[in-house]
Amino acid sequence: MRRLFILSLILLVLASFMLIGCGKPKPPPEIRVGVVHAQTGMFASFGQGGVFGIKAAVDDINKQGGVNVGGKKMPIKLVIVNNESDPQKAGALAESLINQDKVQFIISGDEPPPMHASVSTVCDRYKIPYVTSCGPVEPWLAMRQESPTKWQFTWACGGFAIVEPAKEGDFRYNKGGYTIMDTWMAMLEQFGGQTNKKVALIASDEPDGRGWYMLFGPSLKKLGYQVLGLEKNLGLMPLETTDFSSVIKQWKDAKCEILWGNCPAPFFGAVWKQCQALGFKPKMVCIGRAPLFYTDVIAWGGDLPLGIGVEVWWDPSFKDSPGIGDTTPKTLTERWTKETGQPLNPGIGLGYRSVQVLIDAIQRAGSLDAEKVNEALSKTDLMTIAHRVKFDENHFSRGPLVFGQWFKTDTPQKWELRVVFSKHEFIPATAKPIFPIPYK
Repeated sequence: MRRLFILSLILLVLASFMLIGCGKPKPPPEIRVGVVHAQTGMFASFGQGGVFGIKAAVDDINKQGGVNVGGKKMPIKLVIVNNESDPQKAGALAESLINQDKVQFIISGDEPPPMHASVSTVCDRYKIPYVTSCGPVEPWLAMRQESPTKWQFTWACGGFAIVEPAKEGDFRYNKGGYTIMDTWMAMLEQFGGQTNKKVALIASDEPDGRGWYMLFGPSLKKLGYQVLGLEKNLGLMPLETTDFSSVIKQWKDAKCEILWGNCPAPFFGAVWKQCQALGFKPKMVCIGRAPLFYTDVIAWGGDLPLGIGVEVWWDPSFKDSPGIGDTTPKTLTERWTKETGQPLNPGIGLGYRSVQVLIDAIQRAGSLDAEKVNEALSKTDLMTIAHRVKFDENHFSRGPLVFGQWFKTDTPQKWELRVVFSKHEFIPATAKPIFPIPYK
């Protein structure tokens, strides 16, 4: 009898534990999102800003309980990998995220076009929506057209064109500030007449740089500028080049007063140091990609960043550009500065935007089904922290551009990128342009 009582008591205790366990609410299922972004290598600055923005947006939506999927809130779980600025590693990492980490979507902020091709190919193979930011459209579109599947699951939600305008029917049609030529022309219109109109052109010989070089030269010639050595690709240099002296001497001998181009930051840093050493000091310098990020330009040393111009595709001064909850371009920048101690990295806005675009598509689809979300992405028309996103037939959404230059300041950081020309009412200029570049 005693044994029976003890056995009954044990069973009762076990049953009560089981009931207690059953009473605990299960954690909500996650939306698993992979992030393929450079954290090291020549494109590390792109990735550092992009990943910060992605994390910030995910924190913002998760604080609200997560993404509304068919009436049920689901938090986002990020799985972040470092592609080491290697396009081939990017594709392999994307495949691992899909097969090993079981991500349902892949996102990134901005990186140059070559970094996206292998990821897009993998996402087409597995039918995984990939929301990213990329520009310019010309080299990106050329690579997309070469793909057998035409990257049907990739959506570039912010970038720009070098010279190709938006088509009729697009809200950006006939509007200034959506191509590099249109944006950089502001500098030429104001100061080109104060030069001899001789242009030195420099670019790294890879899809991004080559695209700029081939389009810049003819466009400048049409405007009445003399581009030195254009027909023989004088300034189109292999990425591994370290000695630029022979080309710089030709620029100097021809008395070129304008330097234009596109290349990675370390590449241009080497070019610019050698320009100073050889006495080539143009009045105006406009370089795509290389001077975008603070950590890159300070690596050049001395006063080399002063007056260098670059396209600016995100800035805390953006108006009518909502984030999630009460986040704005200004408050997102403040979060970055507080956490890193660095001046603005514009990549934070584009990483944040990629998350906004994905969330919007999931919520409109009311599902995590890849095909349904992909279809919803095609119908995106969303105001984001980087302004309006609406994709064209090539899965590309042109973002607004302004022109900025690097200024020396009295702050501990010493350098700041400021907007000096803008054709957009929602992006005000914050400084007067530097011309000519003052040299010591």
